[in-house]
Amino acid sequence: MAFSSDELNFLVYRYLQESGFQHSAYTFGIESHISQSNINGALVPPAALISIIQKGLHYTEAEICVGEDGSEQRLTESLSLIDAVMPEIVASRQSQNQQKQSVVKNDAQETNGEEGTATVTPAVTSTETMELDSSIEIPAEKSTILKGHESEVFICAWNPTTDLLASGSGDSTARIWDMADSSGSPSQLILRHCIQKGGTEVPSNKDVTSLDWNCDGTLLATGSYDGYARIWMTDGRISSTLGQHKGPIFALKWNKRGNYILSAGVDKTTIIWDAASGQCNQQFAFHTAPALDVDWQSNSSFASCSTDQCIHVCRLGVDRPVKSFQGHTNEVNAIKWDPQGNLLASCSDDMTLKIWSMKQDTCVHDLQAHNKEIYTIKWSPTGPGTANPNMNLILASASFDSTVRLWDVERGACIHTLTKHTEPVYSVAFSPDGKFLASGSFDKCVHIWSTQSGQLVHSYKGTGGIFEVCWNSRGDKVGASASDGSVFVLDLRKL
Repeated sequence: MAFSSDELNFLVYRYLQESGFQHSAYTFGIESHISQSNINGALVPPAALISIIQKGLHYTEAEICVGEDGSEQRLTESLSLIDAVMPEIVASRQSQNQQKQSVVKNDAQETNGEEGTATVTPAVTSTETMELDSSIEIPAEKSTILKGHESEVFICAWNPTTDLLASGSGDSTARIWDMADSSGSPSQLILRHCIQKGGTEVPSNKDVTSLDWNCDGTLLATGSYDGYARIWMTDGRISSTLGQHKGPIFALKWNKRGNYILSAGVDKTTIIWDAASGQCNQQFAFHTAPALDVDWQSNSSFASCSTDQCIHVCRLGVDRPVKSFQGHTNEVNAIKWDPQGNLLASCSDDMTLKIWSMKQDTCVHDLQAHNKEIYTIKWSPTGPGTANPNMNLILASASFDSTVRLWDVERGACIHTLTKHTEPVYSVAFSPDGKFLASGSFDKCVHIWSTQSGQLVHSYKGTGGIFEVCWNSRGDKVGASASDGSVFVLDLRKL
């Protein structure tokens, strides 16, 4: 087998992206000069590196199983990836297998000609598949598959006022899908992310990593690995290009009023943009490493988190943080203010979820229950100051340990652990009424849970690992985006 270092580097780069290590992928891409290779990423299927490694592992297992005489003895214990690259372990397993073959042959010769009964033992796979009740599976006729993207789709978001679904992909496009179209083949607008090169516009060939609608659904903001944020109209025309970051943008959010956009970048800074003019109002350079997430507390104040393990709360017009929180021992992946802007939740690769208040320097709660990295968190749209004031406020956390947890933040207690996923969970989203939670995992499944009982009520298996799930404003449709380039919509009416 012949392959170039460029090919191997590209597969590693894609693996890092698909695994959610966006900033690591960026750094590796720069150091290995991925952008200078002539590999067409759109033609490389998702999980390509894992696939080729699995094939190599199967080949090594086959070598162990086949004896010198060509006979085959099934492995009683599967080979781990680390074992497979250690010659002495492979040789030892091969020797053990050959000894078993000779014992089996001897036993067969001793019982030759005698009547016997064969006992068939069911095969046991190393990864157990979760069995789901067929009554909760969402039928195919209730799903609409949206095809068009040519690479993984990292993010999707519903328009807050209409049934328009936006999606952002590694193919350097965002798309707006009109799900109000009842023809069965929804129309799509393609928002091509281009850069100026030699006086002409050319595709940026960079991932669209973030997008957000403004409050009335008239404008869509996108953030890209090309370092630019862009504002688009619902007819697909570009309104503004926001260029101030020096490197990829990891997150961006509109404020509630719709006059400012907030962005976070690999250049360690966060920026508040004036949405009407497209100009940078203020750039905040307080982090010492890439800024990973941002969230508005009010129309002019926000929090930011970073791989530097710190959280800063900043305000427009103030030249230093108004509050800083420290306590995480690894990079902080996501932050979210509760609906009233009183409590700030953060999650980290240190496997903890922390709750902070502007009234104190140390965390209010240090929630330790997950046993792998926590990728994202979401507050329920319930409790005081929401459309559902009579329901308790809860927080959801999604982890690479394949579980989702629901927390009563007032007590600092986990009230439900949702365990049906079998791979890392990348996204969670509450329904507008707070009664349901959707979760999306790299096991290709979207699960919908009752927040009250913690029971799984609906489930759908797609064709690629799920990066994002989101609810429409009426709470009767769930959108999802996946690693194989697919976007799909689940219609929950009359289920």
